[in-house]
Amino acid sequence: MHTDLAAHLHTPACNKLIEELKACHENHAFAKFIGVCNSIDDKVVKCLKGERIARSAANRAKAIERQAKYKEKLQQGEGQSN
Repeated sequence: MHTDLAAHLHTPACNKLIEELKACHENHAFAKFIGVCNSIDDKVVKCLKGERIARSAANRAKAIERQAKYKEKLQQGEGQSN
């Protein structure tokens, strides 16, 4: 099962693979059940995983930045109250 395959959510490289997979499923209505499209599906899965890892890294970096700003403000507030 894949995440949402809407074009606006993915990179152009992944969108190309997603379109290939959809075309394979349309062209091989019954053969897709015996694995005709599996090689393309594997590529899609790898691409989506790469996107997910990149998003996670970016979110982690933003969180670290926010935490640093929060700690700085907290320390400034402690210094003013004394």
